[in-house]
Amino acid sequence: MGSSDIPCLNLAIDRLRATGANHFAIHVIHAPYRAGYVLHDGLWSESLSQVWTSWQEMFAVRSVPTVPFVSEAGLPPSKPPVMETGTAPSGQAVPYSVRLMQTLGINLWQWLFTGPIQTCLSQSQGIAMGQNKPLRLRLDIRDPDLIAVPWEIMQSQAGKPAISLGQQVLFSRTTSDVEDLPLLRTEQMLNVLLVLGQDSAPNLDLNPGSAFSDVTQQHLEPDDRLKLDQEAEALSRVLRNSSRFGNAALCNVDVLVQPSPAELIARLETQQYNVLFYAGHGIPAPDGGLLFLRSDMAMNGTELAQVLRRGRVKLAVFNACWGAQPDHQGGQTIPRSSLAEVLLHHGVPAVLAMRDSITDQEALAFIQAFSQALAERLSIDQAMAVARQNLLTLFKFNQQAWTLPVLYMHPEFDGELIKPLDESLTQIPSNPSQFGRKMPIASLRSLITSRMWTIRGGLMRVGISEDNDLVLRGEPGVSRKHAEIFCRNAFNGDEALTYHLRDFSRYGTWVLGSQGWQKINHQEVQLYPGTQLKFGGSQNSVLEFVVTDPEGAEWTY
Repeated sequence: MGSSDIPCLNLAIDRLRATGANHFAIHVIHAPYRAGYVLHDGLWSESLSQVWTSWQEMFAVRSVPTVPFVSEAGLPPSKPPVMETGTAPSGQAVPYSVRLMQTLGINLWQWLFTGPIQTCLSQSQGIAMGQNKPLRLRLDIRDPDLIAVPWEIMQSQAGKPAISLGQQVLFSRTTSDVEDLPLLRTEQMLNVLLVLGQDSAPNLDLNPGSAFSDVTQQHLEPDDRLKLDQEAEALSRVLRNSSRFGNAALCNVDVLVQPSPAELIARLETQQYNVLFYAGHGIPAPDGGLLFLRSDMAMNGTELAQVLRRGRVKLAVFNACWGAQPDHQGGQTIPRSSLAEVLLHHGVPAVLAMRDSITDQEALAFIQAFSQALAERLSIDQAMAVARQNLLTLFKFNQQAWTLPVLYMHPEFDGELIKPLDESLTQIPSNPSQFGRKMPIASLRSLITSRMWTIRGGLMRVGISEDNDLVLRGEPGVSRKHAEIFCRNAFNGDEALTYHLRDFSRYGTWVLGSQGWQKINHQEVQLYPGTQLKFGGSQNSVLEFVVTDPEGAEWTY
């Protein structure tokens, strides 16, 4: 199942200023069926604002402007909500924090999914279930005062999972005010640039009236150093290990430690990365926040967006505080000012940022689970749900850790980071033909004995263990599962399939190219007729990749 085949429901929320400060239009901007484009007038009640305020007082580090009360429209204010602690089936009292998390989640659900919007959701879920697929739900929050609300915690009722935790509904945020997607590459492996920014808190010269000054002293002390080296090693280890098992993709991780903006730009423009991970300090600011690469060098989201788009990076992940929060000054939220929103506006396909402050332990747990899921070829929003579930399991429902990551996805992006395995390989029968016509045959040939090993079914596994298609005994440095040669579904004008080699080994595979013998390790390269290979040691036997046409003539490159 491809990510583009998943039914999608997009909702937008915008303030109706002509009818009162507390009235919002909730409308469907995309639905999997024609009659699903409906509109509803939602009244943001004072009781909902009270619950939201209580939630912030318990969980949030950084305060945000208050959503207007109903009382401002001349209606009588309601009493503050009462949340009983209750008891669990075990007889123990349920903590107030659990009830508060649950109450806000239920209230947000009931406010958003009501009347025709609820009907549209139910019918969209029914269509997705009928196709045996999940429903992709994207929320476009156009009123800046509602950006900070944790929509990810919405749940239909007590005992039901939050909307962002399951695989039947894939939840993310979006915006329709975007540049078109750049031309994206079709990729088979994770190619990650991990950027480690300033590890100590930035020396900020903030005036007392700035929106950020209230949290600076308490949460950004100068000796508050992030464990960036630990995070880099954890991410690299997870990606390396995940590529060795099952159908996980190969992963390459390059690390930049406290680069200058020029160094970061040069790396993104000269290498083909599909993921950017940033770990370091960040703060909200009007032009997409500030990321502190060095003590004397910062970069804002607008500047970063340009190079990410040119480099065709599909996913940008920020382990930095408040990357999903807009800036606000004088009690007013600045529209389209958060790092995540700015990158999406400029056409970056997917952005994952934190809604509030996150600890090193929480960040490491999230990054490991998220990276593992990406390596297993899940779509970005599917991987997001898996990683969020992991946070909830580790840090519990009544803590805000699982609510912190916020995923924004471009409305035209299908969430596919790398091709699923069933779409990336071409299954070719043992006697290849197409519509009655015989197809070329690919093989490996020993340059010493001229013995041939045919690549059957579009896949050849190479290694020393007996379950490989090509078993290499007596060759130093060959791993049990050393490499695979596989056929990808790409035809050129001569109807020739493209073949690729994917290395899994400890000591690598040698490939003879125009620059001589070069070693690849945990990488993927395309093979051309006549390509010479050595598996393991540089002095091992040479094998040649050959392609013959139906008449037995060899192809040359």
